[in-house]
Amino acid sequence: MRGGLQTHVSLNHTRQELTVHRERAVLVSVALPERPWVGEDPLAELRGLATTAGAMIVDELLQRRQEIIPATYIGKGKLAELQAKVQARDADVVVFDNDLSPAQVRNLEKATGVKVLDRSELILDIFATRARTVEARLQVELAQLEYALPRLRRMWTHLGRIKGGIGLRGPGETQLEEDRRLVSQRIRDLKARLVEVQARKEREVRSRSEEHTVSLVGYTNAGKSTLMNALTGAGVRVEDKLFSTLDTRTRQWHLKDWGRVLLSDTVGFIRDLPHHLIASFKATLEEARQARLLLHVVDASNANAAEQIQAVHQVLKELNCADKPTLLVLNKIDRVSDRSYVDVLLRHHPRAVTVSAATGQGLDALRDAVIEALSADFADAEVIADASNGRLLAYLGAHAEIYRQSFDNGRVFVRCYLPRHLLYHIQGPDVQVRCLEPARA
Repeated sequence: MRGGLQTHVSLNHTRQELTVHRERAVLVSVALPERPWVGEDPLAELRGLATTAGAMIVDELLQRRQEIIPATYIGKGKLAELQAKVQARDADVVVFDNDLSPAQVRNLEKATGVKVLDRSELILDIFATRARTVEARLQVELAQLEYALPRLRRMWTHLGRIKGGIGLRGPGETQLEEDRRLVSQRIRDLKARLVEVQARKEREVRSRSEEHTVSLVGYTNAGKSTLMNALTGAGVRVEDKLFSTLDTRTRQWHLKDWGRVLLSDTVGFIRDLPHHLIASFKATLEEARQARLLLHVVDASNANAAEQIQAVHQVLKELNCADKPTLLVLNKIDRVSDRSYVDVLLRHHPRAVTVSAATGQGLDALRDAVIEALSADFADAEVIADASNGRLLAYLGAHAEIYRQSFDNGRVFVRCYLPRHLLYHIQGPDVQVRCLEPARA
């Protein structure tokens, strides 16, 4: 499978100088009625993606169309303009902000004489360079192969039919068909390994079912890792780049006057995230799927914050997390130059909390909001058991808020606020649990 963007490194042995050649890229974006441009700068996000992948942006091209050209996506005039830009700027690669068909990529490469990448292939390339753990590498490889499988014809156009001979007489098998078979087999192997990863991850997450679990989700580069560091002191690596976090990290967050919460940081989402990637990363996103509360972190200083919120909602919907309790966190409030943008967001999301993970502004309010959200899932309960059941009393002391306790005839009566999901967990032959009304809000 061919690579995406590449950074070429060469060493001059006589002068011992390290030189790096970054691929020179021309960016292209086409606005369609069903896929309009987002924000005042249509290429802002693609520029960030290409830069993250290691490209040097040398030129850009925009076009509005009512419908695409089946052969080349862009019109004849824009194609001539693109050819001229590639030649004038000595470009190595053309990057589209749209998803292209294999035939369109093949025709564009033939016309421009350079490599052509679409949006999905660029995102997959970034994920491949940032995958650190074995799990993440398996997930990225699977997504890349599933993306590449229908595109093998253009990747292997230089290969012809295998010559006949002893052992190969008859219909035979083309090199393309053989490659397809090998790639399909590798996909099956990766899926089998990821099923094991998924099962192990589900067991790991389920083992925390008695804990208060909160997961950070949001658009890429919204500041989730910085917020996690501010809340937990986790020391998670932070970079001002897209997709700096691919692997889920879980740390303890101690809420004053409340207790311990397990806080997880997850991979960032993006508009038009490739479906293969979402499917492959389901194991990584298991933390978000099982969390009791999602903290949807938004870069409030980004002019396209509203569109990014919708993009995250779409991905959460694909993960079957759309109905999960969610608290909107408007981050980077210290970078906001025009407060009116934030006011508009707050009018649409009145329960949102404004914070700055970098300066610490609003973190106390965020803590209070999280406690309130988690408390909404608590019940006012009375637990009756043998007074000698020290294990149960210790368990309630760790997981419930006890406000009254009494003893009578060898029995203990405990009045407490208890997470609803534990009501049936503690019931047994010698333990009675009564849910009292009204429930705590």
